Amino acid sequence: MRHLRAFLAVADEGNVTRAAARLRLTQPAVSRTLAALEQHLGVRLVDRSTHHLALTPEGVVFRDKAAAAVAAFDEALDSGGLRHWPLRLGHAWSAFGPYTTPLLRRWQELYPRTPLELLRIDDRTAGLTRGEVDAALLRGPVEAPGLVTEVLFEEERVAAVAADGPLAGRATLRLADLADETVVLNTVSGTTTVDLWPPDGRPAATLTVANTDDWLTAIAAGRGVGVSAASTAGMHPHSGVAYRPLVDAPSVPVLLARRDAPGHPELPVLAALAHEIVRQGIAPPAAGDLAQGG
Repeated sequence: MRHLRAFLAVADEGNVTRAAARLRLTQPAVSRTLAALEQHLGVRLVDRSTHHLALTPEGVVFRDKAAAAVAAFDEALDSGGLRHWPLRLGHAWSAFGPYTTPLLRRWQELYPRTPLELLRIDDRTAGLTRGEVDAALLRGPVEAPGLVTEVLFEEERVAAVAADGPLAGRATLRLADLADETVVLNTVSGTTTVDLWPPDGRPAATLTVANTDDWLTAIAAGRGVGVSAASTAGMHPHSGVAYRPLVDAPSVPVLLARRDAPGHPELPVLAALAHEIVRQGIAPPAAGDLAQGG
């Protein structure tokens, strides 16, 4: 665990000196620990050729494994968790859409001894691959290895435009209507890429951001337009953003994901309850009923 914690500190800080300060160790001690870990694994984890350390491709893969191992170790030693083991459900944005509140309320009614913690984590797998959560609500295809997913429902896509811009005056929009605009892309946890457009009609320019809040701010400021799932309109209303149905874009699957390994014993119960709530007919927002800017 000491070796894993040292590696994670270096990966997070990008600098051995800062990692040593964070761990309250000397710089030589952290360097020796990292070297010993690499020797044990037989691979180089960190590229030391520049002043700012960078992870090698092997280091990037190992980072998720190390983080999951450390999280599991810390959780196992949490005596409080032995009495009430919470079920941590991650999401990057919009959670379970219109089903979020029914899920949380129903869980509390049926399983009060197992707290269901809904955690927003700006990461493509909402912290699942790093061991920060037990399951995650994700949107779009997920290619991370070692995960098992199941589709809960499908969401229509919407365009997000500045509330005082010309596109906000349209009842519906098409992908071609956005192609001449700068498209704001959340490259950390979002699902939209330029591949959503046909090869001969892709956006003229893009602007990348790292989370939903920055995505909304950029659109409200008129710096670009965005594309998201319909639940974003209800879960993230913004006075400067208008959501409009995007009539020619494919729908987005909403997934429940877990690691392909033994996990929290209540995961099957969570999956069954999520499917039941969807079947009960609490309809996702129709494309024509979207928030008109907050």
